[in-house]
Amino acid sequence: MSFHLHKFPLSSRSQLLEKLIQEFSASQESEEETKCVLSLHDLPGGATSLLLIAKFCYGVKFELTAAEVVSLRCAAEYLQMTEDYGEGNLISVTELFLDNVLRSWVDTIKALETCKAVLPLSEELHIISRCIDSLATKACADPTLSSLPMSCQSAAQSPTATALWNGIHSTSKPCPKTENWWYEDVVILGLPLFKRLALAVGSKGMPSDRISGLIMFYAKRYLPLNGRQSSFLQRNPGSRIPVMSDVDQRTLIEEIITLLPNQKGTTPTNFLLRLLRTSMILLASPSSRETLERRIGAQLDEAVLQDLLIPNTGYSVETLYDIECVQRIINHFLFVDREDEDSNFNSVVEEDQLADSSHSLTPITMVANLIDNYLAEVAPDVNLKLDKFLLLAATIPDYARRQTMEFTGR
Repeated sequence: MSFHLHKFPLSSRSQLLEKLIQEFSASQESEEETKCVLSLHDLPGGATSLLLIAKFCYGVKFELTAAEVVSLRCAAEYLQMTEDYGEGNLISVTELFLDNVLRSWVDTIKALETCKAVLPLSEELHIISRCIDSLATKACADPTLSSLPMSCQSAAQSPTATALWNGIHSTSKPCPKTENWWYEDVVILGLPLFKRLALAVGSKGMPSDRISGLIMFYAKRYLPLNGRQSSFLQRNPGSRIPVMSDVDQRTLIEEIITLLPNQKGTTPTNFLLRLLRTSMILLASPSSRETLERRIGAQLDEAVLQDLLIPNTGYSVETLYDIECVQRIINHFLFVDREDEDSNFNSVVEEDQLADSSHSLTPITMVANLIDNYLAEVAPDVNLKLDKFLLLAATIPDYARRQTMEFTGR
């Protein structure tokens, strides 16, 4: 796209344009006034930004939105539109507007979405980090307190309230008073930005269970955790969420596994098992699957039979269910269980407490029940070899089954 503009309004505001115009004029043999042709193919925001810059240089008022301010700020930096070239130049004007945008949850989301198109400048100018920090601060605010983010407070008081800055319309929306009000908004972010946001809320002290909830919400939106091609196929046709390829899904699930908090119990066991199934289907890295197996093993007593029936997805399918995977998970559980016993060995326990504990289900007895039910489920498989069946059955210590028999009255 071509623009026919006067030299002076542009060169008086931009150091780069002044330099380019001077160089072009110096290269001309004739001293007569000639047209100056400049190519700005690398200008952030392209023709859209250049049109707004031209209006600014000509003193024409225009409407600036949260979706445009990042590219315009980067374009102003690219053209070196500093205060040395006029008070209230475009860098300072866009910075002021960006500060206002960062006060609004909705507008910050809009601005952050546009940062990818103007990399690396949006990163170098710390626009991405400022957006992430603003969102993380608002997400960590207790929604039950009066210290809600400013945009949430004003919107909560009046759902139709709007903010005006320099005659420009700015929108905001009410923030529901629940801990998870922000999940739906940030799910539209691409993986790199979402990962940074998840790490940011963690660094600001958000509880692990809430971080886990956010990551699970994101995973459920993009990954086929229920055996369907993908959960995003269930969304509305007009959704802004893009369809992901298998390669992208594999990358995503490996990052999800890394992002989930490590604390035992913060992520439900059934979700971890669904994640493990999907990681097998998507051929995720062995280290990712090993991490999931270890975490599932640490809280295997919370699992139910249906979730443990993991289909065998190997190239040489011998059995209907992945027996070896379950074997590894049990081994991880037994390792953690022994560690817990060792840590409690020197604890002082009253005699009546010991008596009470003998009549209650412990993690090992719960797992014994689970595995016995699992064995009953997989036993009819004609491809399951006897030695593999017996090996799995022998994994559970005899004392765990004796306790189980006592509890059930067998």
